[in-house]
Amino acid sequence: MPTNSVQENNYMLNDLALQSRQEQVPGAVHRVEQNDDHLFTFTTENGTRLLLHALSDKILRFRYLTPGAPSEPDFSYAVPDPAAERTMRPGVPSFLEFKEKGDHYRLTTGRLICIVWKDSLRTRVLDRSGNILSADEKGFHWQHDDDSGNDIVKMSHAVPSGVCYYGLGDKPANMNLRGQRFLNWGSDTYGYVKGSDPLYKNIPFFHVLHQRIAHGIFFDNTFKAFFDFAAERADVTSFWAEGGEMNYYFIYGPTLLETTEEYTRLTCPPELPPLWTLGYHQCKWSYFPESNVKEITKGLRERRIPCDAIYLDIDYMDGYRCFTWSPQHFPEPKRMVDELAADGFKTVVIIDPGIKIDPSYPVYQEGLKNDFFCRRADGPLMRGSVWPGLCNFPDYTKPPVREWWASLFEGLIKDTGVRGVWNDMNEPAVFEKGTFPDDVRFDFDGQPCSHKKAHNIYGMQMARATAAGVKQFSYPNRPFTITRSTYAGGQRYSSGWTGDNIASWDHLWLANIQCQRLSISGFSFIGSDIGGFIDTPDGELYARWIALGAFHPFFRTHSSGDHGDQEPWSFGEPYTSLARHFIELRYQLLPYVYTTFWQYTTQGTPMLRPLTFLDQNDPETYLRMAEFSLGDHLLVCPITQAGADGRWMYLPKGEWYYYWTDELKAGGQEVWASADLTRIPLFVKAGAVLPTQPVLQYVGEKIVEQLTLHVYYKNGTAESVLYDDGGEGYAYHEGQQTTRRFRVTGDAASLTLSQASEGAYQTPYSTYRVVLHGLPAAIEAATADAQALSLGVYLATETTVAAPAVVVGVGFGEVKVALVAPAAEAPAKA
Repeated sequence: MPTNSVQENNYMLNDLALQSRQEQVPGAVHRVEQNDDHLFTFTTENGTRLLLHALSDKILRFRYLTPGAPSEPDFSYAVPDPAAERTMRPGVPSFLEFKEKGDHYRLTTGRLICIVWKDSLRTRVLDRSGNILSADEKGFHWQHDDDSGNDIVKMSHAVPSGVCYYGLGDKPANMNLRGQRFLNWGSDTYGYVKGSDPLYKNIPFFHVLHQRIAHGIFFDNTFKAFFDFAAERADVTSFWAEGGEMNYYFIYGPTLLETTEEYTRLTCPPELPPLWTLGYHQCKWSYFPESNVKEITKGLRERRIPCDAIYLDIDYMDGYRCFTWSPQHFPEPKRMVDELAADGFKTVVIIDPGIKIDPSYPVYQEGLKNDFFCRRADGPLMRGSVWPGLCNFPDYTKPPVREWWASLFEGLIKDTGVRGVWNDMNEPAVFEKGTFPDDVRFDFDGQPCSHKKAHNIYGMQMARATAAGVKQFSYPNRPFTITRSTYAGGQRYSSGWTGDNIASWDHLWLANIQCQRLSISGFSFIGSDIGGFIDTPDGELYARWIALGAFHPFFRTHSSGDHGDQEPWSFGEPYTSLARHFIELRYQLLPYVYTTFWQYTTQGTPMLRPLTFLDQNDPETYLRMAEFSLGDHLLVCPITQAGADGRWMYLPKGEWYYYWTDELKAGGQEVWASADLTRIPLFVKAGAVLPTQPVLQYVGEKIVEQLTLHVYYKNGTAESVLYDDGGEGYAYHEGQQTTRRFRVTGDAASLTLSQASEGAYQTPYSTYRVVLHGLPAAIEAATADAQALSLGVYLATETTVAAPAVVVGVGFGEVKVALVAPAAEAPAKA
């Protein structure tokens, strides 16, 4: 063959190779099929397919398949199979219409309109009023990756003026994500700082707010994924992944709060935890030997600092072997755990995924015998160094492995009496290497794949297997598990914390942002290592941090022991008293916190809500980050700088009472909140009924015979709710729970508190002390269900000012308070 022909052929081959690496687009639609009442398949001339599924009036699923892509099972770890797990899937659309127009197809539901352009498969989503909510820029496109054999799947949307983005899990960045770019690839990021990326968790869900209308995008893809919120190009937002499908859900609000609720219901919220898990937890790397554990728990009780849980880090194990106890440090673990339980402490232990390679270690023997460990592409077992030394790692994506792993908890939970398990290092983290090599193989529930696909769900599936075991062997008690790494939907299995933070004011600021962001990303049972895991705070920083932690669902001090002590008394007075003060406040608020958790489990409502979620119609809230609400009625704003005696903060719409003084402030403005170290800026919404209980040293210490209902006057009407089921066991599934709904109605002459109750649970408390805050005039008379009441006084305490109070039975229907009419003005002299 002539030389020039060879060169020509080589050029042609090179040109074809170049073409294969270019970005590709779908092309024109030439066929549409309606597979069932709610699923439409659009096929283009080059074989690209869009499966558009109307899951409900508010949720559209877009699933794109590239030409020649194998027909893989429609499988997701994030969205549970109703046949396999408890789920709260959205209902079918109440209205559905599909029409072909001249240049597009139009799908209409009860709330949305979706347009699919015929020439390009680009899409546009509008509300029924015609407001454009989302519009493709280039839309779906892809690029083949020769190294992995995967398609890099991409989606780009146009960015309208003034749009804001929120969510995406634990990213340590400003609340509004616009102008920033992020990566989801769970990583052990020791000592991260603002802007570090990636971190531990992989939650590919974000909110879009434009023209006061909100929607969410959930990109359900477990490969390494990227999100660009108008960072590279100011008019384009894009997300893409290094494999898998372009599979995303459009979730309509129109409020930010509803968007989170819809997403959380889609991926399924958790079940109710035991009430004690919402108390205070004390942790350190590490409390050992047993005498040290007893010294810490004794110190808490002697100082009257409430606490429900004590933690054991890796040093409780025998040579860091999971599911073992150190015979030197803890020679009689059951006796110790029982003694701690008798004093009100629930023991929580750590379990990591690395199983030490040790032929004499039964857990290792079982895993090896049954082929439960991950393997490399050519067959050898995956080996990596973590705390025990060289380890093998279970493949939690294999159902028999999850069942085996769950069975291993019988000794810890059932036999020894441990009440909770804490999963760490499950990104998965490996010393020196960071994580597993890409060629490690996984079962992926019958769909074998590499680490590139399984990495981001490894921690979630470990937490899933752990939760199953803890639940099985905790029965009839409820389980408690914690995880460092997770994926979307991981809230079903575990609580979490924000990882290895630093004892600094910057990290106190970050803890506030990260916990809010995780909450609006469906993962509400979250907290930070109070005081910082790395380095040692001073007393002021610790006091400010524990004040914030008292309003986070997961409330735990945790630190690295080589940086000094970090118990609540470690900083001397006045800081010991300050820590006690805020921990006691948390225990008083437990009825409210538990009710807020119930709202999360039943409706998907985030427990922590950023300021924008409280009033998305007010642009003043869009860029603010410090203020957040816990539940429906408490507005919190931590102080995050040294030496401050208060701070400016923004109040959203409505009227708000300063918790510490009962001073009333109008919303829609910035106010100064005076807060020395005994206070955190804290406001209560006018019209709220805030339930509190007496201070306990631990949940269950004594019977609570009376709850206090703090009623905050409002000229108008407001509603509140109180949920109770005893905080333990599963009888609430059979109706042993009670939901009490309160309505406050106020005017210049009176205040009325009405109650409607449902459910069969008989509460241990038989009376309420109703405390009346902010009344505009003195009380003339008070009645409960037309019976006269004696008026008393709720005395001033550390946390609230004195206020009038009455005592009523828990079954009251209506409390009416008549106010003294203002005296008529004397007539003017002639």
